[in-house]
Amino acid sequence: MMTTMCALLGALPIAMGQGAGGEARRPLGLCIVGGLLFSQLITLYLTPVVYLYLAKVQSKISRPKITPATPGERAFAPTGD
Repeated sequence: MMTTMCALLGALPIAMGQGAGGEARRPLGLCIVGGLLFSQLITLYLTPVVYLYLAKVQSKISRPKITPATPGERAFAPTGD
């Protein structure tokens, strides 16, 4: 976040069109600032959602299926050998 904010604040004068010939550089500055804001939002909000989704999928895949034993059948218990 600190790197993005430094780059964003550094590009703000370009985005605001200050200085000599600033009108020509203003679209570039707006693209830089907009791209940094968009990428930061995607990183902060979309990435955790994807990780949570993948963790849920992994837990469903790796969970062993346990079937209850019938009354006359002995349940399996690992011995640790």
